[in-house]
Amino acid sequence: MPATRIIRSVCVYCGSSPGRLEAYSTAARALGQALVDRNIRLVYGGASVGIMGLVADTVLQLGGQAVGVIPEALMRREIAHRHLTELHITRSMHERKSMMADLSDGFIALPGGLGTLEELFEIWTWAQLGLHDKPCGLLNVEGYFDALITFLDHAVAEQFVSPAQGSRLLVEGSAGPLLDRFLASGPPAAAARWIEATET
Repeated sequence: MPATRIIRSVCVYCGSSPGRLEAYSTAARALGQALVDRNIRLVYGGASVGIMGLVADTVLQLGGQAVGVIPEALMRREIAHRHLTELHITRSMHERKSMMADLSDGFIALPGGLGTLEELFEIWTWAQLGLHDKPCGLLNVEGYFDALITFLDHAVAEQFVSPAQGSRLLVEGSAGPLLDRFLASGPPAAAARWIEATET
């Protein structure tokens, strides 16, 4: 029987707004539920608003652990959540993303805007470069990421992204199956390690 991966914490990238469809909020709550059901700690951007806040609120209401990481400059704009298990305040976005990565055993993107996409692509690129061997996934709620998935398939077909790297991004329409794929993805490579992020 193949070894399973130990997932203690998952980093969730998602919007600081609720988006147009109620389905996005529903999916955020379902992800929070799925994390608690599997005894997985939430790591996220630390806000109390949007679907970011909904994931955290659900985890906390169900007795799970929610860890927020937010830079000083966004404390007011994103309205930091004041009732988390832990709230880390960083000096910069670089430090924020590095800490979130270091605290997590996997990464999931819910629907969100430019920041969500930037965070997902950075962490996926780090996997390509061999800086980590942690699973990355898209929670494709109501087809939100369909056009992006089509473009990524095109990038593979045009040989700018390798098939192996393309297949590293796991895609599911609901939280439970995505987390179960994380757990079934096998143990991380022993040689993979994080490189400390520095500001330029």
